[in-house]
Amino acid sequence: MSFDSLGLNADILRAVAEQGYREPTPVQRQAIPVVLAGRDLMASAQTGTGKTAGFTLPILQRLSAKPLTAKSRRPVRALILTPTRELAAQVGENVHDYSKYLNLRSLVVFGGVSINPQMMKLRGGVDVLVATPGRLLDLAQQNAVDLSQVEILVLDEADRMLDMGFIHDIRRVLARLPAKRQNLLFSATFSDEIKSLAEKLLDNPSQVEVARRNTASEQITQHVHFVDKKRKRELLSLMIGQGNWQQVLVFTRTKHGANHLAEQLNKDGITAAAIHGNKSQGARTRALSDFKGGQIRVLVATDIAARGLDIEELPHVVNYELPNVPEDYVHRIGRTGRAAATGEAISLVCVDEHKLLRDIERLLKREIPRMAQPGFEPDPSIKAEPILNGRQQRGGGGGGRSQGGRAQGGDRQPSGQRQSASADRQPRRASGERDGNQPRRASGERDGNQPRRASSERDGNQPRRASGDSSHPRRISGDGNQPRRTSGDSSHPRRISGDGNQPRRTSGQRPAHARSDKPSGNR
Repeated sequence: MSFDSLGLNADILRAVAEQGYREPTPVQRQAIPVVLAGRDLMASAQTGTGKTAGFTLPILQRLSAKPLTAKSRRPVRALILTPTRELAAQVGENVHDYSKYLNLRSLVVFGGVSINPQMMKLRGGVDVLVATPGRLLDLAQQNAVDLSQVEILVLDEADRMLDMGFIHDIRRVLARLPAKRQNLLFSATFSDEIKSLAEKLLDNPSQVEVARRNTASEQITQHVHFVDKKRKRELLSLMIGQGNWQQVLVFTRTKHGANHLAEQLNKDGITAAAIHGNKSQGARTRALSDFKGGQIRVLVATDIAARGLDIEELPHVVNYELPNVPEDYVHRIGRTGRAAATGEAISLVCVDEHKLLRDIERLLKREIPRMAQPGFEPDPSIKAEPILNGRQQRGGGGGGRSQGGRAQGGDRQPSGQRQSASADRQPRRASGERDGNQPRRASGERDGNQPRRASSERDGNQPRRASGDSSHPRRISGDGNQPRRTSGDSSHPRRISGDGNQPRRTSGQRPAHARSDKPSGNR
């Protein structure tokens, strides 16, 4: 079957041919006729199977067949929602490429960048709007976008949007749309939550399920290496060097872990960069561009930041740490083996992650083949430590739960967001650390940014007296002209590191007043 047989017009076929596509993929063959017929659709296909073209091509066909005749500003007629910036940018690029010979305008909007240029472009009118939920609501609340004439709604990677807690934002967007519209729901997996959303959103939809539920592409070779947590980085560097790998996508659980691993790989002489939600959009774009262009060999990413990354013929994906959510394993390794290409997915598994591996294999309904690297056999005496909400209790991987901030993808924190088990997290605060991002002050250190005064230093800007200045005799731990008490003075017993009759505190006991304004040297 060719694209010609799907009922697409000549301008779209010309653009598709220029992209090098000759035959539609299975999801495209099934989805395009349904969308062209104006029916609602619920489609499940693994990432890399061409599902983006499966909805963009028929949408462009439908919009171009009904050109607007009014001279007023073009309303948004097709709205495509995605969970992350990267996926939004990728979908927007596809829409632009496929519509190059059509009289249609498209725009991509997401957080992490200035909203003003996006508002200016919307004023000129847009036919197809690709957006992340948070930024779209920001624009709507400022009356910068009118969604009252949307004819087609697409939820792309709906499973990830639910994982990120965007369900409430999605409902707020739906409330701004006309009741009569065509709805298309695309997801890499068909979870029960997705089916529940589909029941409320879709009207008698056609269903397309190209691959079995929650399965990995058969074109991906999967392997597991058992290795101690502390030796993972060493093994990864060895594998990259021995195999002369030039392009490797590596997954960690946390932002902190991604930064640390990228730094260590660079020290090993392997060019690497990290990409995650705390990076600016410019830094993320540069890292991805360098990775695609071969300037760096390794891109270390967190789960959410990697969604939407479209890298042609990516040969290697490494799970440096297994995800807490088994479905995320399918999403991760789906970055390789895209379309007709083959790929390799390797997981470095320590003793703490054996349960996570069993959960993944239960989802896949198969055992992932094991491989051993001589010299890296696990130490059987090491006991497993529980992984709590994506982090280790101690050591490895680093990073704790993120305490707010924007959801990954650059959008604001979705209302009512539930903590995804695979979400990125910041390092855990040490016991006794102050709230917020302030570092822990040493005992007696002053509030604010003032440096700690040396012992015996005078208040204000007065210079420190030199030893032996007779005009101002040095006071020794006393006030006024009171003589220094000698040891054993029963009239004034000496207090030992305590208040009143309180017993001396042991090391580690920090009362609230330990962080007073008095420097430790001024008594």
